Amino acid sequence: MSFLHVKLGLKVEKETVSLTSNEEEYYMSNGISRRTFLMGAAAAGVAIAAGTYFSWNGKNIPEEVKKGDVTYDVLVIGSGGAGMRAALAAAENKGLKVAVMTKLQPTRSASTMAQGGMNGVTKVTDKEDSVESHMFDTIKGGDYLCDQDAVEYFAENAGKNIYEMDYMGFPYNRQKDGCFHQRKMGGHAHARASYFEDRAGHAMVHTLFEQCLNHGIDFISECIMLEISMNGDNLNGVIAMDMRSGNILGIPAKTIIIATGGYGRAYWVRTSNPYSSTGDGIVAGMNVGIPFKDPEMVQFHPTGLSANGVLLSESSRAEGAILVNKNGERFMAKYAPEKKELATRDIVARAIATEIEEGRGIGEGIRAGVYMDFRPIPPERIRERLGQVWELSKRFAGVDITKEPVPISPTCHYSMGGLEMADFHTGASRVKGIYVAGECSCVSVHGANRLGANSLSEVLVFGHTAGDGAAAFAKSNNYAGSQDKLAEDCSRWKDTFEEVTNRRRTVGKTVPEIRDAMVNTMWFKAGVFRDEQHLTEASKELEALEKEYSHCYVGDNSHVFNTAFYQYIELGNLLQISHAIVQGALARKESRGGHSRRDYPKRDDKNFLKHTLIFKDKKTGKYRAEYKDVVITKYQPKERKY
Repeated sequence: MSFLHVKLGLKVEKETVSLTSNEEEYYMSNGISRRTFLMGAAAAGVAIAAGTYFSWNGKNIPEEVKKGDVTYDVLVIGSGGAGMRAALAAAENKGLKVAVMTKLQPTRSASTMAQGGMNGVTKVTDKEDSVESHMFDTIKGGDYLCDQDAVEYFAENAGKNIYEMDYMGFPYNRQKDGCFHQRKMGGHAHARASYFEDRAGHAMVHTLFEQCLNHGIDFISECIMLEISMNGDNLNGVIAMDMRSGNILGIPAKTIIIATGGYGRAYWVRTSNPYSSTGDGIVAGMNVGIPFKDPEMVQFHPTGLSANGVLLSESSRAEGAILVNKNGERFMAKYAPEKKELATRDIVARAIATEIEEGRGIGEGIRAGVYMDFRPIPPERIRERLGQVWELSKRFAGVDITKEPVPISPTCHYSMGGLEMADFHTGASRVKGIYVAGECSCVSVHGANRLGANSLSEVLVFGHTAGDGAAAFAKSNNYAGSQDKLAEDCSRWKDTFEEVTNRRRTVGKTVPEIRDAMVNTMWFKAGVFRDEQHLTEASKELEALEKEYSHCYVGDNSHVFNTAFYQYIELGNLLQISHAIVQGALARKESRGGHSRRDYPKRDDKNFLKHTLIFKDKKTGKYRAEYKDVVITKYQPKERKY
């Protein structure tokens, strides 16, 4: 058996072709690099995960779930990097029943869209790198809103997770010595981002999916979460709808891990997020008492295609692409003299927005932008390391980046805020039995601005942590929920479905009409730049939209794949998310990281070196804000310069 099969841990048949050490040496010496060799392994892993060797039958819901014959020890909501890494960690505990529930197919999560890589100190490429340096870069990049004890834990464990992914078979780009290569991303002092071309997230999801199948984890796919069911302080489980049949399911669980990703679709067409990023898990968590932490901290990635918001990875600028305005001027030296294009995302996004506002941009309105020029990069390196960026530019903008610059502008990309993780050593929330991980959570590692390639590392570190924490809880506690209450909640949702889908169009707007109004409010009044007047207007407009939503027209009462009803549920979630963003932004009267107030342009450590916590009252539905001090350990806040 070749080193390839050992590396991937694949189940292979006797007929599988293997390479002897002499054969391997021959291929390596004749221009087939180890990276290219492992790229083939990635394709093989995808084929295996699709069912070539495994027995996954493609049914979206296990029969025992349909019949109500199973209580899960750990039920993970979300099949992205955090969700599947959490499930793997939990499943390492023999005897625990573990499942992953997703409203998509398991390998279609938003994590597949991540491009640049995953940070972690390994000293493989840069011997001078250190945990302390990664920690400081992250804290400085987050504009000192990071909890420094959590960042230290993250930096200490990120490198370990890179090696774990290597062991699982992640097809890293390789150096000549065979070790994975690392590159420097924006805001970092050292090369610490390990990657696979510009498709790191895609490779990560498929690698984890293969391992989940190998560990016997159940997958409940094409199933949308409607509610977390509680009986007092005890968790009953999850209420979900089978999208294929329309059946309402009550799935009992000792613990759940919310790993449902971000909420970029609050900005709809001006986001790099997929249509599935509607904040479902955050809203479900808020509705059972978990606060939404730092919701105002939304990251606008500087380089989305101007036409539609599709992301062109930060690895573009890491490899040497430059930003120019309509006059051909490379303008980033004015805003970040030292780092230029490799300054943090918030700085670059605001620089682009300023160029556009001051008349040096191209285009008009919501599609105005500047140029990103890839021509300083050798075409062969673009093909080797930026293949997806080339493909996206060609497909969605009609531009061959090896020959001409491509129009780009800021796009809503990431949420630094999320459900509060009360204990970063276990992933626990403040509600017993509920754990959180990934972009839908807020560990306060990213603070007010996330650095490139820290997100995939975060989902691995804290996905692993949450899986361990939930498993420990499940092993030491019996199921304390009420399945009778779970059944009652299912019945209530059946009634809701009938009422909502059978409304007549006599009064009220449609779901798309309300959504389009919400998006205009969010982009133009709570976007890259903010101020008191526009945020106040946004708050009133969202309140009006929430009232319209309560009696809006859906127009489809069928049960099978009723996408109109799913979009209705998602719109309700996005309205709640949007309201929390605006409330947090109104209250934070300063500029810090991704939150930029024109009427309060300075950072205010005296009054706002603290986290925003937005709660939703269960009885009244009103929002309220509380605050929590930032944890400072090693690094005192100082002015952030690049």
